[in-house]
Amino acid sequence: MLASVKEKAARIRRNLTSLDNQPVGRAALTVILFLDLFILVSLFDGLEEHTAQLTRPSQWVPQYCRDIVVEGEWNETNRLERLARIVYSSRNSYYLRDQRDNTRERHPLCQPISRLFLSIENDDGLSENLKELLTTRREAAELNRELARIKGAYDTALLEQIAESNKDKADAPSLKQEISSKTESLNKLVQKQRLLESSLGQDKRIQELFALVQGVTEADRNQLKSDLRQLNFWYPVKRLGMEMIFLLPLVLVFYFWNAKSLSRNRPFQTLVSSHLLVVAFVPVFMKIIDLVYDIIPKKLLKHIIELLESLKLVAIWHYLLMAVTIMAALALIYLFQKKLFSRDKQMEKRISKGLCQSCEKRLPLNTAACPFCGSAQFKQCSRCNKPTYVYGKFCRECGHEMA
Repeated sequence: MLASVKEKAARIRRNLTSLDNQPVGRAALTVILFLDLFILVSLFDGLEEHTAQLTRPSQWVPQYCRDIVVEGEWNETNRLERLARIVYSSRNSYYLRDQRDNTRERHPLCQPISRLFLSIENDDGLSENLKELLTTRREAAELNRELARIKGAYDTALLEQIAESNKDKADAPSLKQEISSKTESLNKLVQKQRLLESSLGQDKRIQELFALVQGVTEADRNQLKSDLRQLNFWYPVKRLGMEMIFLLPLVLVFYFWNAKSLSRNRPFQTLVSSHLLVVAFVPVFMKIIDLVYDIIPKKLLKHIIELLESLKLVAIWHYLLMAVTIMAALALIYLFQKKLFSRDKQMEKRISKGLCQSCEKRLPLNTAACPFCGSAQFKQCSRCNKPTYVYGKFCRECGHEMA
């Protein structure tokens, strides 16, 4: 079986690199490589457009719907601020842009929320007022903290003056004036905040959205979480199905073209169709690997980490990671040392290219000894007694395996 695989691999390699039993010229090879690159880019572009027809989990249940329905409790005290933060995050995030398309199919619970939320978000004036509310609340909170600090300093200064202590301490009258100034600024901010809250609270879309949120039950939240988990699990499989619908017809076309070209001895078509067949298999292979990673390691690792965290044994994860890294390093060292860059491979390369078997300098044909390092290049075969390469695995004359 292994011999059959090697034979097929050698045949594929010949089809990719030869034309009329001769190596493909550099000019022709350049044209073919540019064709390969163009087809490969076109395949991935086509895949992206084709799979875009499939509703992603982030579109079925947008992030803003998760924030509104699942995350936290909404009440009259915090709901405007929560809405303002979600709108601000959605408008300023590049990664959430695909969630703004309200023509996409939505989860039944998210559909009415999406309609209202996107209407609020797309209203520049309303969004700006929500942003201004966040800014005003933040400034008021900072001013409150500053006032608390100054009032503490003022109380300390009064006590020091009463005790007639150090004259270099903070001056109470100047602190009192600063308190008065900042209190006035805080009152203006509070007044501005109340006006913004009143104006925003009167908007019909915001009122309707708050009414929808208030009507969401715990059972609704649990159902949304369950549906989202199920979609996240099955989406990679559905995506692979869509990708294969796009890729497999092309693979079959290139395969039959290549088979016909080989059977009818058409070397030019064989060369091009062989390259296209290999190029078409690249995204197929990558997408299958992507699915395996999504379903098995990614989710499995997530569950393992969650389990270790729940058992307060998360440090074991780092031990496992180090162990896997060490094993991978050993495997790579073995691959490089024993398979790719072994002494036998090096000797095969040097002999096939007419290089010295010891110092790797290029030598004239049938040179008996290297003029650079003095190493003998030939020895006598024990079977036919003719000269053969010192480090060759088989005699170049009779094919006898060398000891």
